[in-house]
Amino acid sequence: MSASAIFFTDLKGKILISRDYRGDVPVSCIEKFSNRIQEEDDNEAKPVYTEGGVTYVYIKYNNLYVLSVTKKNSNVFSMMLFMYRACGVFKDYFGEVSEESIRDNFVIIYELLDEMMDFGFPQTSEQKILREYITQDGYRAEKQPRPPMALTTAVSWRSEGIVHRKNEIFLDVVERLNLLVSASGQVLHSEIFGAVKMKSYLSGMPELKLGLNDKLMFKASGRNVGKGKSVEMEDIKFHQCVRLARFENDRTISFIPPDGEFELMSYRLNTQVKPLIWVEAVVEPHKSSRIEYMIKARSQFKSRSIANNVEIVIPVPTDVDSPSFKASIGTVTYVPDKDAIVWSIKQFYGAREYLMRAHFGLPSTADTEDMSWKKPASVSFEIPYFTVSGIQVRYLKIIEKSGYQALPWVRYITQNGDYQLRMS
Repeated sequence: MSASAIFFTDLKGKILISRDYRGDVPVSCIEKFSNRIQEEDDNEAKPVYTEGGVTYVYIKYNNLYVLSVTKKNSNVFSMMLFMYRACGVFKDYFGEVSEESIRDNFVIIYELLDEMMDFGFPQTSEQKILREYITQDGYRAEKQPRPPMALTTAVSWRSEGIVHRKNEIFLDVVERLNLLVSASGQVLHSEIFGAVKMKSYLSGMPELKLGLNDKLMFKASGRNVGKGKSVEMEDIKFHQCVRLARFENDRTISFIPPDGEFELMSYRLNTQVKPLIWVEAVVEPHKSSRIEYMIKARSQFKSRSIANNVEIVIPVPTDVDSPSFKASIGTVTYVPDKDAIVWSIKQFYGAREYLMRAHFGLPSTADTEDMSWKKPASVSFEIPYFTVSGIQVRYLKIIEKSGYQALPWVRYITQNGDYQLRMS
């Protein structure tokens, strides 16, 4: 990647701040960009185009456009990634990235742009490293701080000389389940989005190796893949610390971790999953008088697991009154702002079934044509020590030249994503 300049503009293409790195692209290019975004339709917008020998690559972020231009044959995806990472750094410093925050922080933005890119080549975009020598107050002191060692080594995301009194690493495997179920009980869509998150408190420069029950890794090593003992992950995205060449070669996840909290990897599984919490709603409307609900909730996971903070949201008509409820567990409330009943169950044990009945009055002038209340029911929950995909951490090896012993802690969590069940 080689970018000639980067511009931050408002939605009309007017420059808020810019940085010219190479001096080979005329400033007039921003006028052509401004004319283009005002004339073209949003549906026909092209984030990458070439005009007059200059390649334009831009993104829309909040109420801004971020534009990179180049005359070289550069990798446009790297240019886009740099712009998103720059916005992430600004968000870390200012709380939000907007036209107002750009105007209020010109000086520090120039400092950051100078450190993040040199002569059009990206240097570092790690907030923790940048914060070591560019702070929000005091960064213009007479005595200039020395650049962190991380900037002069291949490991730009970690400084040398880190010391922790107790060497520990915490690993969370968090999965979110997106689910849509028809009124007849058929699963129309199911998808799992997972992430491996870490909190690293390790001294020195440790080398970590993580092993998962990855189906492709088992095949690459010639091991027999038992049914239900491995998972096949799709759309895997790694933190920059992971050695991608090693992963492509033998599916080994090898890395030197950043210090503190970070997301090591994310993945997706497009697989058929039965509903973890099944909700069946029977609605009996009595014309111009009342409406009754019978809600049955059933947990379809093993009895040793527990779903915490379960909330089942059932939509109701906008003009109901006189609510009354009866539930075998938990509490039920009517939320007029959402036109819904919320059934809250603090702990929902596996292989259990519960009932709730609700009764509302209806005014005699009720709008019989309004069917918006027949929207799907939604469920929110969190199940610790459980993964819906069956992914497992087989090992986490920590190697450091000083030879200290470290404690790895592994936790599994399954949460709801967009989890909806259509009502009959």
